[in-house]
Amino acid sequence: MAEQIGHKVTGTIMAKKGECSCNHRVGDKFELSIHNPDGLCGFFYHTIFPYICMLQFGGGFPEEWGDPNIVELDCPDVVNTVRIQLVRESYGPL
Repeated sequence: MAEQIGHKVTGTIMAKKGECSCNHRVGDKFELSIHNPDGLCGFFYHTIFPYICMLQFGGGFPEEWGDPNIVELDCPDVVNTVRIQLVRESYGPL
């Protein structure tokens, strides 16, 4: 496994509608990085990858949009939607 670079990013499944084909459940946690999907569905990981990069390497949304260290995103499967919250947990060396 590659050495962790940048900030730690944790993903937590917040909601689910329908039947997730990867069997993700509300409360599941993942330690995500540009090198590690940690068991998250590949389809979902591919979709949220730019946000993982942004958080891992110090980017964020404007503060007026809310906490720049947190973003919530939906799985692209609109019938069986899963919502994940990505959180920049710590500020490590970049």
